[in-house]
Amino acid sequence: MAERGTVEAPRGGPSIGVRSSEFEYVFPAIRGIQAGHEYYVTMCPLRLIPRLFVFNEEELPPEMRAQRSLNKARVPEMARYIVENPDSYTFSALTASVNAEVRFESLAGGKGPEERVGTLTIPMSATFVINDGQHRRAAIQQALLENPSMGDETIAIVMFIDVGLDRCQQMFADLNRYAIRPAKSIGVLYDHRDPMAAISRLVVSQTPLLSDLTEMESSNLAPRSRKLFTLSALHTATSALLDELKPDSLTERVDLAANFWRLVAEQFPVWQQVYRGDITAGEVRQDFIHTHSIVLHALGRVGNSLLRESQTPSTWETRLKKLRTIDWHRNNAETWEGRATNAGKVSKSRTNVELTTAYIRTVLGMPLPPDEQRAEDGFTRGEK
Repeated sequence: MAERGTVEAPRGGPSIGVRSSEFEYVFPAIRGIQAGHEYYVTMCPLRLIPRLFVFNEEELPPEMRAQRSLNKARVPEMARYIVENPDSYTFSALTASVNAEVRFESLAGGKGPEERVGTLTIPMSATFVINDGQHRRAAIQQALLENPSMGDETIAIVMFIDVGLDRCQQMFADLNRYAIRPAKSIGVLYDHRDPMAAISRLVVSQTPLLSDLTEMESSNLAPRSRKLFTLSALHTATSALLDELKPDSLTERVDLAANFWRLVAEQFPVWQQVYRGDITAGEVRQDFIHTHSIVLHALGRVGNSLLRESQTPSTWETRLKKLRTIDWHRNNAETWEGRATNAGKVSKSRTNVELTTAYIRTVLGMPLPPDEQRAEDGFTRGEK
């Protein structure tokens, strides 16, 4: 930061200038037009973000705010992501409204619509309101406390000028109207930081049946899909399978999980029939519950106990063969209603997972851990 004309401005960020006794921010910027209104794209050092964008709306009623309330539980995780990945973190641009009269000067000196690159001057008395990115802003502030050296790095900012509260609120609604959280499956597929995601991908790729019958992008299967499973469901199940287990080697963990799921697949002849093309995946998903995420998760929890007893596949086989004795039909209401289904629809709540796991353990002749025993006792008493 520098006074205009005396000290060089910091790289990638605004400088401070003085004009008519008023201090000003001077941003390098690109000017654009959207919906007939000018807006500007600039970069700002991370160390300035907490100073420019002060979040002080928490005590205001919702109708007087331009943003939702800050979810403080999200901030530490986002800050940790920045701090733990200083060489590879990625944050998208902040979107902000500026309540002030600004001045744009193109580098070429002209004022026509083709003059897009220049400097944007904003009085320091201006109010900056974040329309999109308040949690990123809070995470940046927290991350800087842990690693101040990141302060000279930059983040892009899209600025809209003097739009007022109503327009700010409408911008927030519009920016989030079509925002869709990516499917968990594609998140697992593209996540190269989480070792468990890597294990899940490798288990699928190294198991021919799973590789052929697993949907890798979507977390929901269309009625006509030829897939039986989703990557997100297998990821959840494999995470439960390997929870707090040795070995620590990725290769050994992949082999352990792949051997378990191969042995499980052998207990479901209809999975093999779909793999061979004898029946359709849609028929199996419609008639049975054993391909649904709740059962896969339950099998992962059961498998975790088996692996704690022994990590030799041959010792699991006797117990897992008893999976063939279970009636997995969805319409088997006597077994599944209230346990894995509610009104005939498969439910994935924590209690349903515990009840489904408890039933499978009982059939396999295994003792129930305390959480599943409590759920089972409540189910038996009619506390569904």
